[in-house]
Amino acid sequence: MKGKVDENVTSLSLLLHSSFTPPSLPRNMETSEIIKKVRKIEIKARGLSNNIFAGQYHTAFKGRGMAFSEVREYQYGDDVRDIDWNVTARFNKPYVKVFEEERELTVMLLIDVSGSLDFGTQHQMKRDMVTEIAATLAFSAIQNNDKIGVIFFSDKIEKYIPPKKGRKHILYIIRELLDFHAESPRTDVAQAIEFLTGVSKRRCTAFLMSDFYDRQSFQQQLTIASRKHDVVAIQVYDRRSSELPKVGLMKVVDAETGFEQYVDTSSRKLRDSYRRYWMKRQDDLHETFAKSNVDSVSISTDGDYVKSLMGLFKQRG
Repeated sequence: MKGKVDENVTSLSLLLHSSFTPPSLPRNMETSEIIKKVRKIEIKARGLSNNIFAGQYHTAFKGRGMAFSEVREYQYGDDVRDIDWNVTARFNKPYVKVFEEERELTVMLLIDVSGSLDFGTQHQMKRDMVTEIAATLAFSAIQNNDKIGVIFFSDKIEKYIPPKKGRKHILYIIRELLDFHAESPRTDVAQAIEFLTGVSKRRCTAFLMSDFYDRQSFQQQLTIASRKHDVVAIQVYDRRSSELPKVGLMKVVDAETGFEQYVDTSSRKLRDSYRRYWMKRQDDLHETFAKSNVDSVSISTDGDYVKSLMGLFKQRG
């Protein structure tokens, strides 16, 4: 019996995140409907970035250091190490170099658009929460004069939006988040990270947003990327993925492969085994992030992502 339970749990780990999916808006939304949703998200995201995240974001994600600005005459108390000897020799009196913080960042959003994101049993779908989080981070970035770019990925790179500044660019990104149609339903996180490493030549801040339902390891690629970039992993999950409801015989369908299976959720052994599996999976995922030197946060679809992000920012600050 134990072998049968373990077999069911293994299958469920690949299936459950795609079942229970409630009715949602059609993916092909009318233009007017998209505009309304974009505007609604803009109002919420801009409010959060202006009133809550402004200072925390600036502190948590710093620029590339100090950049040369100008030279001026030496004043009492200036550090002699800042003296520009070439200019000093030219004018026969001491001049010092003036530096200022090189604040501007390039921010990349790596957005999972695979089939498993179209799932939610609580307040919203995982894809909807990812959209809100991405929009909030984008508005926080442009408020700090940072460039923002996006990589949409499934088991391939679905679309790349090069980094730019400005509200118009952010609204374009939000529209794509709302109405983007992935060609593949599967997930390959490693490929997305490799693409980031290849396309971003200079150091950037990268937010990797996914439910991380990937059948392959991506630790090696993540470790390499984190040596060059400041990578932050944001896991969005649904509470129903962490525990089975006791509802009797239930049909589950994998949105990424189409595989179907019936499971008997009245079995306490099955529910307990699945819970243990979920906890081990989370431990393994967080261990991957820790070994790769990547900050991370896990957010449930029925949780407060504002509180979670604030905790992440304060931890980094």
